[in-house]
Amino acid sequence: MKKLLSALSACVAVAGISAMADGNVAMAQPVVVAGDVTVNAAVADNTAVAVLPDYGVTRRPAKGKRLFSSKAVEREIERVKGLLTNPKMAWMFENCFPNTIDTTVHYRTDEEGKPDTFVYTGDIHAMWLRDSGAQVWPYVQLANSDKELRDMIAGVIRRQLKCIMIDPYANAFNDGPTGGEWMSDLTDMRPEVHERKWEIDSLCYPIRLAYEYWKVTGDASIFDDLWVAAMRRVYDTFTEQQRRNGHGSYTFQRKTERALDTLNNNGMGAPVKSCGLIASSFRPSDDATTLQFLVPSNFFAVSSLRKAAEILAEVNGDKAFAAQCAALADEVEGALKKHAVYNHPEFGDIYAFEVDGFGNHMLMDDANVPSLLAMPYLDGMDADDPVYRNTRRFVWSENNPYFFRGVKGEGIGGPHVGYRMAWPMSIMMKAFTSADDAEIRECLEMLLATDAGTGLIHESFNVDDPTDFTREWFAWQNTLFGELVLKLVNGGKVDLLNSVEND
Repeated sequence: MKKLLSALSACVAVAGISAMADGNVAMAQPVVVAGDVTVNAAVADNTAVAVLPDYGVTRRPAKGKRLFSSKAVEREIERVKGLLTNPKMAWMFENCFPNTIDTTVHYRTDEEGKPDTFVYTGDIHAMWLRDSGAQVWPYVQLANSDKELRDMIAGVIRRQLKCIMIDPYANAFNDGPTGGEWMSDLTDMRPEVHERKWEIDSLCYPIRLAYEYWKVTGDASIFDDLWVAAMRRVYDTFTEQQRRNGHGSYTFQRKTERALDTLNNNGMGAPVKSCGLIASSFRPSDDATTLQFLVPSNFFAVSSLRKAAEILAEVNGDKAFAAQCAALADEVEGALKKHAVYNHPEFGDIYAFEVDGFGNHMLMDDANVPSLLAMPYLDGMDADDPVYRNTRRFVWSENNPYFFRGVKGEGIGGPHVGYRMAWPMSIMMKAFTSADDAEIRECLEMLLATDAGTGLIHESFNVDDPTDFTREWFAWQNTLFGELVLKLVNGGKVDLLNSVEND
């Protein structure tokens, strides 16, 4: 019965219906997408038959229910669909690429009349600095042909900078001082903060987005006094978490049955030895680190600090502060070269996932980005870096404790969702960082085969049964799929996309 209900849930989730534990069918929370999957459910005897999806029927909300519309995005959808001959690929691109603006973007202007955009992560109505920066990222390339879209993205950047000023240690924020379910956490909580898990990448994604927006549009208006103040918060937080002068101000504890939702040692986490790296108490998955020098996030900090330095020097004219940021990037990079590389008996020199400065190395990878696999995607290093190439082979193998291979798919997961659950994000990162057409095709075929018939990408799926998945509404993964397809189209890979087969 559990498998039946799981399959039913997968089939009808896009229509805003969910299967309850007792076999009844109930309306889900407001929604995700508005599809036309037909479901005949005989509640009395707990049976259900689902009609296969019609690739000609969009799973997007009705036009009047979309939160934000962009003519540039709509034109791009039509352009790409016109190039794709695989009907499921075209269908999923149309469903996924606009999912962020359709369902998560709340755009308005602030008290100064400037753009202000609050972005839900999806089924959690809070704004993660990481997720929001990644969710709108693929739309930046279209910003010059759509002023409303450009203003919306500028609003995301401004909102992120305001969030950093509220608390640089928080990973997720409420839309105002509303409080929330984690106000009882033992840390310096405030009502504007949804969750206060210190993650290096939370401060990197806003810089990445702002830098790309500037390079594409030439609009430097976002780099005002708020930007400079936020960058000083970033710099001060990074240097405090180098732990040169003790543990620093941040601690975190939560009453929970999940070991990775809290920090040991009275909220301070595992000890580290100061070596130039930046401590990150939590991973991008929002799980606690085991060894607090998280390697992929430190690489992300290096590239982000250099981008911030470029903006500070060229736009703000603050050469001194720019030099400080550049020097910190150089210091962290030097520490990574010294402490992050491990000589593996099978793969040779690889990057560890976490280290502690004492000589200990955590050898694994987690699916959420930044990950070891995704470092070139985030400009952390060249994809041809020999140590990265070795690392890539390691993380996509059973030598990585969180790599799972099953009868229906394979990929990297993590302790956030547990055994046998692979994240499509890892499959997409494998494709983003590959120059091998056969490997990219294999990734695309796997993505199309593991959507459970929903036409959307989920947080994770069971590698033996894709109808067993987590989070039916996770906008980042959806938009990321659209970004991947668009990258391949714009990179002259239409023939590759059209060679993809699906059941």
